[in-house]
Amino acid sequence: MTDPQLPAVLSERRQLVNLAYRLLGSLAEAEDVVQETYARWYALTERQRREVAAPGAWLTTVAGRICLDLLGSARARREQYVGEWIPEPVPGRSAWVDGPAPADPADRVTLDESISMAFLVVLESMTPAERVAFVLHDVFRYSFAEVAEIVGRTPAACRQLASSARRRVDTARVVPNPRRAEVVRDFKKAWETGDIEALIGLLDPGATATADGGGRAATFPEPIHGGEQIAHTLARVAAHVGTLRLLERTVNGQPGLVAEDGGRIVSVYAFDIVGDRITRVWVIRNPEKLRAWS
Repeated sequence: MTDPQLPAVLSERRQLVNLAYRLLGSLAEAEDVVQETYARWYALTERQRREVAAPGAWLTTVAGRICLDLLGSARARREQYVGEWIPEPVPGRSAWVDGPAPADPADRVTLDESISMAFLVVLESMTPAERVAFVLHDVFRYSFAEVAEIVGRTPAACRQLASSARRRVDTARVVPNPRRAEVVRDFKKAWETGDIEALIGLLDPGATATADGGGRAATFPEPIHGGEQIAHTLARVAAHVGTLRLLERTVNGQPGLVAEDGGRIVSVYAFDIVGDRITRVWVIRNPEKLRAWS
């Protein structure tokens, strides 16, 4: 017998992936959460499923609680992680200049300011309850009564959690910048030509570069502080890896770069830009976090 709720249940998949990715910062973990959520739905008896008045709300509640549990154990996992941990980058539907890019992740994850690398990094600094309350309410527009059902606290407590999180996030929101793509393109050109002075001019004096190799790819182990120091480090990288090709690609909804070696993506670069200067550079080299790019 065909499940009459099947179309409504399956139509929630993209929403669930979007939610889980923003909560966990990992597309792979988000997919696992959605799979587990559906497994729990079909573990219900047919009668139990019929008694669910709003399957979408039921699925969101279950996915949110699974994410909350995972976030609770994430801190311990991160302490064992080799080097810096950066959220998994998601490719856009296409390059922001030319050429195709993997389309599948963008079909699952909506690209907006709540997926920018700067935004996700700030989410990482929150407590699990803050992150869930904020993302559900401010990003997905769930009421605090609905958030309370997931977080297991009162609506008033969830309101306070979201307010606390909001104060941190306000400092990391992506400000519309018509020159963002131009700055990244100039950065790419300066890096490729080894123009250190141009690189220094594009980087904010207080810029920070952070790399994530996860112990699986060589990279600088500690964040690099200072535009001049970052420029010299990048120049040394370019001098030693002559076979890499830099490509302009959309990274988490923003202009970014990827490094390709023999047709394989080996690095993804995300940027935070204020005015005409790059203030943050995130380098993701852990191959496990680049699967969506292959």
